Amino acid sequence: MSEVTVKQATITYANEADIPNVTFLDHTDCKWRDANPYKDVNMRDYATLEQLLVLTNLENMSTEFTHMELVQGERLKRLCLIAIQQM
Repeated sequence: MSEVTVKQATITYANEADIPNVTFLDHTDCKWRDANPYKDVNMRDYATLEQLLVLTNLENMSTEFTHMELVQGERLKRLCLIAIQQM
């Protein structure tokens, strides 16, 4: 088995970090920056306090689901339901 390159690790980490963003804000960070070039680079700067609290909860739940070894699609479904309930 070959070693994971830094680029592969970065892409994997970015994809995992984007799961709560996609679930709740409907965009990856990169997609949001491309659509809003006139704004600051962090889409969370434009979220409400309520949205930020829910997003933090989603991040924590996503981490827990990862530790439970749920596949990404299942994590997305569960996170969507949690986001709806919390909003």
